[in-house]
Amino acid sequence: MLRRSLVTRLFDGFSIRRWNDQIRPVELVEMDKNAHKMVVAWCLARYEEDAGAVVDWSAVVRGGVFELLRRVVLSDIKSPVHARIRADHPEVFRQLGEWVFRQLEPCIDSPDVRDELRRYLLDADQGLDPASRRILDAAHLYASWWEFQILKRLNPENRVTARIDRLMTADLEPHLALVGMRKVLSRQPVADFIDLAGHLRFQVRWGQTPRMPPTSVLGHSGMVACLTWFLLREAGACPRRARNGFFGGLFHDLAESVTRDIISPVKGAVPDLPEAIGEIEQELAREEIHPLLEPGWIDEIAYYTTDEFASKVRIDGRVVRTTSDEIRASYDRDVFDPLDGELVRVADHLAAYVEADRSISMGIKTPQLEEGMRIPDVWRGRRVGGIDVGAIYADFR
Repeated sequence: MLRRSLVTRLFDGFSIRRWNDQIRPVELVEMDKNAHKMVVAWCLARYEEDAGAVVDWSAVVRGGVFELLRRVVLSDIKSPVHARIRADHPEVFRQLGEWVFRQLEPCIDSPDVRDELRRYLLDADQGLDPASRRILDAAHLYASWWEFQILKRLNPENRVTARIDRLMTADLEPHLALVGMRKVLSRQPVADFIDLAGHLRFQVRWGQTPRMPPTSVLGHSGMVACLTWFLLREAGACPRRARNGFFGGLFHDLAESVTRDIISPVKGAVPDLPEAIGEIEQELAREEIHPLLEPGWIDEIAYYTTDEFASKVRIDGRVVRTTSDEIRASYDRDVFDPLDGELVRVADHLAAYVEADRSISMGIKTPQLEEGMRIPDVWRGRRVGGIDVGAIYADFR
């Protein structure tokens, strides 16, 4: 079962501030950075596939999720310091990895996921193939560099700023071997797509009520992606189904980059409003998002963002709506390209519930947050795709 302890560990990513020794126009937090990194990783991996390379998508997603967990546990160790420990003190690095694993092991029920996490934290190759590590490393560096471009405009030009700029630029250069990095750094349209996704970091959810910690649309999407992946791993999903669940969660609010976040009470104010908003979102996506993508990618993004909470498969090239229960019974094979939109919805609600629960536990209680605390009532006694959703919420009581 997806445990409360794991969900709250992931949520801690919203409380880890980045660049907290620099002047910042907004708070930059680890969850947002990791979500943006995985958007970049998706683009880089697609370019590698287009160039004829074989991409191990399971490894790419696994590495992204596990690195977030590692950073949540080691919140006080900056990346450059961690890299120096790994390079100069390998035995200390291994002991540190063992300590991180001991913190996370009780949170994870799946033996397979626990074993994979241990390899990621302790093995020299992190349990990843070289191509996946290269994609993830490049995505990590670019997402950090993207943040620094914002900070550089505000912070005084001094030796520290110049040194950071020089080191980050030098770190990016070896990754120009990746087709996608050359495209992004030469400001091809895909760079604007990454910028568009990155701007979801500045859209704060629950905009009508104070909360602690505040969460962004992009960070929320990253949380939903991780939760969906863990749910699907619990369900024993095939690789393509797990991949689609992660990226379906990551991109499920992508349209809000052009429409802004519309809160649920407003969406439900008029019966036909959600359908109207959905049509507008798809029209704007075609006008403002799709032109930034390579033509061969548009179908996949549309698969993730159209009826994002509907479960679907592909049969003879056609998209067919189904249910997660039917996917589990009949379509849990890569050939059907299964996407559990219903489980993305489960994860979306769970993330919203934790946002409300954490804020209330810190003393901020509003009518909107109290409404969020009623989310478990929707799922009491329900199972989706073999997952006992009610039991997950019961673990919070």
